Amino acid sequence: MPTFRYSAFKAGGSEVAGTLEAANVNEARQRLKKDGLYAREIAPADETAPGQRRRLFRKKIGLPELALMTRRLATLLGSSVPVYDAIATLHDQERPGEMRTMLGRVRDRLAEGTGLAKALAAEPQTFSDSYIGMVSAGEASGALEVVLERLAEFMEDQNAVRSKIVTSLAYPILMVIVGTGVMLFLLAFVVPKIITVFEQSKAALPLITVILIKVSTLLHRGWWVLVIIAAILALIFDRIKDNETFRRKKDRMLLKLPLAGALRQRLILSRFAKILGLLLASGVPVIKAMEITGEAVVNREYRAFLTEASEEIIQGGTLSVALRRSPLFPPLMVHMIAVGEKGGELEEMLIKAGNAFEKEFEAAISRSMALLEPILILAMGLCVGTVVLAVLLPIFELNQLIK
Repeated sequence: MPTFRYSAFKAGGSEVAGTLEAANVNEARQRLKKDGLYAREIAPADETAPGQRRRLFRKKIGLPELALMTRRLATLLGSSVPVYDAIATLHDQERPGEMRTMLGRVRDRLAEGTGLAKALAAEPQTFSDSYIGMVSAGEASGALEVVLERLAEFMEDQNAVRSKIVTSLAYPILMVIVGTGVMLFLLAFVVPKIITVFEQSKAALPLITVILIKVSTLLHRGWWVLVIIAAILALIFDRIKDNETFRRKKDRMLLKLPLAGALRQRLILSRFAKILGLLLASGVPVIKAMEITGEAVVNREYRAFLTEASEEIIQGGTLSVALRRSPLFPPLMVHMIAVGEKGGELEEMLIKAGNAFEKEFEAAISRSMALLEPILILAMGLCVGTVVLAVLLPIFELNQLIK
């Protein structure tokens, strides 16, 4: 049955808001009327909340904030605080913002008798399928605070990895931007002024200088052509980016990139193993856990194979045998999973495998960044040196003619 979000007035004139399940808007309005509420606005729950305008640059709840909220919720539940009171406490202590607004909507759903997992599932922009699946399993097993603690630890680890990547890439990206800006400035503004000297001399110019002049002329006079080409390419990409065939080919290509492909594969393997291990440890059935993990793994090559592996497990196969058929999963991970299956410790082995590949990824990132920085400096030096050489060679030749 569809869920509707409403804003209504009580008999005394005060305004209330919340959600309810009804077959249609008219039925929702009638139910509110029976409860003594006069509906001001009713809309499907997946649309913008009543009384709120869509904001173009709406701030999304970040991973650190979500991890902190999850840990606080686990602490409150571990102290025997009821779920509704715990969410209400978190809502009251939050400053005005997206987190407070979201917690208010979750609190309203809980007040209507909705379970925590279902209340969180109505916020797909904030909570992933793996998060909802683990919370649902925690509610069913009666160990919700333990599951939330694991979730908080997992998100904190993911945030640490993300921060390490951003920190490692910040300096190289800055160098590329500065280097590109310097080159464009030289080619668009400095070189054209020098070209006039060469044109007046009518002397034969070196090939490197001729190429530099043509590139500079294109940037100085034909920049609008480059802008049009870039706009057309951006439009084409926007049209095909959601095509499933194109996205799978793109994901396959990303895995084959030198150096970056291996780094991406380690990150995917780490995420796969840790999410699947956490789901199984939280009591999620293996087939449902594989389905959720497949959605969490963004690469479509992995996602397609995990769907095939799930079907093989349904038919009575084991996870290790299913994964062994694909080169996407290295022998080390397959062996660790097989050992876990034989010893009845699959969840622990998956988490260990995820931690191992995460450490490999971090070590590889450190090595790659240490190698990338001098390569970028060398590349910038070669580019600027090429421009300088292309300008100086004709000047030297002119000096020889004068002598």
